[in-house]
Amino acid sequence: MAGEAERGPARRGRKRAPYDVFWAAPETRAVWAELPERALEAIADRDAERLELERSRVAPQLREKMTAPVYSAADRFASWERVVCRMEPGWSSEAFYPISAYDNDLDSRDALEELMQALPAELREGVLGRLLARLDARFRTASTPDPERSLRPWVRPTKDKPEAELGEWWKRKPVREPWD
Repeated sequence: MAGEAERGPARRGRKRAPYDVFWAAPETRAVWAELPERALEAIADRDAERLELERSRVAPQLREKMTAPVYSAADRFASWERVVCRMEPGWSSEAFYPISAYDNDLDSRDALEELMQALPAELREGVLGRLLARLDARFRTASTPDPERSLRPWVRPTKDKPEAELGEWWKRKPVREPWD
């Protein structure tokens, strides 16, 4: 595996490249590049809260090593864009995508809903709201209603909510299954 080889002796002494949260998410990358400073500050506040939550779930010796949340706002948007791309016609990849990753991505979409409610109205209704609306529209185009909840044996929300309170993404199924 390429990843395994990179961690071997040839990697010693070289600085690791920073993680690119926007990999395969060009629309999210473009929006983030244009966000005004005030918006970035509001997002940074939410990310700081998320970092504290993530730190509270790990051993003390790891806590201080964590400097950024794994599930940042940028990561949530990019993740949603990537799953939508996987579902759209014309997407192809040799990359493995298990069905369990799909419910994780739907959980991320739930977290985006919560994040958007915590942001100032100008972001909810502005550039981030429009980005989310475009991604959701693409998701609806690449999916079909699933009133039978045919994926539920494999794809389940992690939070206990009545079915009526679940986001529409839990009630649809991909036209083109990304795990095939």
